[in-house]
Amino acid sequence: MDFELSDEQLQLRDAVADLCRRFDAGYWLAKDRSGEFPEEFYRAVADAGWLGVAMPQEYGGAGLGVTEAALMMLTISESGGGMSACSSVHMNIFGLNPVVVFGTEEQKQRALPPLIRGERKACFGVTEPDAGLNTTKLKTRAERQGDRYVVHGRKVWISTAQVADNILLLARTTPADNVKKPTDGLSLFYTRLDRNYVDVREIDKMGRAAVDSNELVFDGLPIPVEDRIGEEGKGFGYILHGMNPERVLVAMEAIGLGRAALARATQYAKERIVFNRPIGMNQSIQHPLAQCWAELEAARLMALRAAALYDAGKPCGSEANAGKYLSAEAAIKTCETAMLTHGGFGYAKEFHVERYLREALLLRLAPITPQLILSNIAEKVLGLPKSY
Repeated sequence: MDFELSDEQLQLRDAVADLCRRFDAGYWLAKDRSGEFPEEFYRAVADAGWLGVAMPQEYGGAGLGVTEAALMMLTISESGGGMSACSSVHMNIFGLNPVVVFGTEEQKQRALPPLIRGERKACFGVTEPDAGLNTTKLKTRAERQGDRYVVHGRKVWISTAQVADNILLLARTTPADNVKKPTDGLSLFYTRLDRNYVDVREIDKMGRAAVDSNELVFDGLPIPVEDRIGEEGKGFGYILHGMNPERVLVAMEAIGLGRAALARATQYAKERIVFNRPIGMNQSIQHPLAQCWAELEAARLMALRAAALYDAGKPCGSEANAGKYLSAEAAIKTCETAMLTHGGFGYAKEFHVERYLREALLLRLAPITPQLILSNIAEKVLGLPKSY
């Protein structure tokens, strides 16, 4: 068992860190205030080839694993960009994995190279207002009409839809009453987000202002049959191939955010003088920060374990869920501790830790709640009765 990063992984980390240094804390504070998409950062990542880090080489990607993608996202988050930086590229890194696994050669050639080059942006359309995490209850419908489908319905909390060109969309093609299993009858599409048929409404939210979240209302969106990924009615199984990598990436993003907060808190504790001594000499300051470091490191190891299993083609659902759970909790605790370490200055935007805390709270909620993670682990690992 080797816990050390390879030379290639270290080179990747260092290269990504060098890129991120061009976008300092002031850049991300300005984006947080303005709510503007970080197009300059996105473009730099695309130009460097990192959007295709885990995509096949034959389509312009680097052909690396989820482990390398996770290390990349940790580095981006840790640089101080946090979730604003990560979410601007996150979907393009993992989101089209179902297309890679189940798409036709023509679909891959059409979809992947423009995404990898940064010429087109994509969003992920699954969650609905009345379904939440109960994906089998989706109501958005795609009705077959000859050589196309016509979509009606609503999606919510769709990130980057304001700037996206395409959408990976899960919709019901067979009514729920007409299927044998709840997971049947859902189909997956990768198609153009045509705003002539889709009303994209931005949600004003607490944090991560630089990357939009939206409600989408579909009113007759036509989708060519050739934009359907795989078989009709099998889409639920296809999106699972993107969920475990997403859990891993989000976990590492959370750890990076926690590390960024911890670094600022530690530096402040060294420099802040109260009663003629740095506050970092006090164990009441030292111990919480040290505990945060330990919890972040433990969560990192679990997330990397999940990534290694995925890259080896082995089941990793429980490990990916556990990594996401542990990382989110550690990140929130660390960001809160960093803010408290700063005292009153922690409440000031110019010290950045309040922004980290606002972004960290998102990680407890998305893409899966801690309650559902724990229920799933109780069932799948401990063998307890299913509770949901």
